Amino acid sequence: MSADLASSAAGQRILIGTDTYYPDVNGASYFTQRLAAGLAGRDHDVHVLCPAHPDQPMVGERDGVTVHRIPSLPVLLHPTFRIPTPLMSGIHARRIVGALRPDVIHALGHFLIGRALIHHARQAGIPLVATNHFMPENLLGYSHLPAWLHRSACALAWRDFTRVFRTVAHVTTPTPTAARLIRDKGVWCEVEAISCGVDLARFHPRIAADRPPALRDIPDRLSVLFVGRLDEEKHLPELIDALSLVRNTTNTDAQLLLVGTGNQRAALEQRSQRRGVAEHVHFLGFVPDEELPAVYAEADVFCMPGVAELQSLATLEAMASGKPIVAADAMALPHLVHPGINGYLYQPGNVDQLAHHVSALLGSWALRETLGQGSLRMVAEHDIHVSLARFEALYRQAHSRRQSTAPPVLSSRR
Repeated sequence: MSADLASSAAGQRILIGTDTYYPDVNGASYFTQRLAAGLAGRDHDVHVLCPAHPDQPMVGERDGVTVHRIPSLPVLLHPTFRIPTPLMSGIHARRIVGALRPDVIHALGHFLIGRALIHHARQAGIPLVATNHFMPENLLGYSHLPAWLHRSACALAWRDFTRVFRTVAHVTTPTPTAARLIRDKGVWCEVEAISCGVDLARFHPRIAADRPPALRDIPDRLSVLFVGRLDEEKHLPELIDALSLVRNTTNTDAQLLLVGTGNQRAALEQRSQRRGVAEHVHFLGFVPDEELPAVYAEADVFCMPGVAELQSLATLEAMASGKPIVAADAMALPHLVHPGINGYLYQPGNVDQLAHHVSALLGSWALRETLGQGSLRMVAEHDIHVSLARFEALYRQAHSRRQSTAPPVLSSRR
């Protein structure tokens, strides 16, 4: 198969290594699942190496992808995350690479599985691509470190990331902002921004005949939606405070829908009680992926207050659903939200500004429609098939680069 790789866009054997995969619920896991399934749907032989979960087979198939799971242990500080030991990562990575002899290895991350595959790709001379979705700020809420240690912890985490990814020839990350960030951290190889992409056939404006099960017991009123982890870096207290302002200062009968799980749920419930909006804040918990398009369709405005977004898959999905967006003016979100075109940005922490933008949108169907159309125009460039095609091209380029640098094979004379 490898001999045909440089001249063929299809038929590659691709080994993807990731430290988070189904049934994990987070943006990196969803991106990896959709990348693997999308590549399999384009006639590639796709394998994923990831941590084992007790309720999943050690080797199985999902969405046309062969999934190989490494024995793992639960992480005490995180309710769902599991990791293999460094020894197990190395042993199983070497075994899988030797058995599969993949045409290309794609390391999605620099943690245990990613770094093991990077090491063995280099040893075996296999073309390698790496992708980063990591920001240490996304893990601080689970670390239980005191605030005065956060800066040092982030610096150490970035130093470890740089040490691993500095050995890779081609690195991808979702946005130009994310690319600049890792260059600034010392990754000096070729770094390319490739959108996570969104399936425009699944996420699009629609009018459902019936409300999705997740909303069956929720009142049918003007709704502000958030989808993601209920964790500290998402700054969700700002949404609850803004809802209180919207309801009390404009008499708008609005509600907040929070889709997701996380360690801040209890604190958010208490805050909604204190702000007098508890009956208007609905915690929907985990919503199955197949129900998400209908949930987006029921919302009137989508909000993303997170300040550590390297892209935001949920924001892309909301845009594809034709929704106006209100987002924090932080990290990569300005790539997706252009004020007055498809929504508004607000300064993180400025609840008055957030409430003002939400009120303006909830108060005008015409404005929501205009900015929602702007979201549809902007999201077209994030079609997942464009992203898949670019990753295919990178795999071929990595293979060609490896061939051009390989030593010549000397044939014996007769």
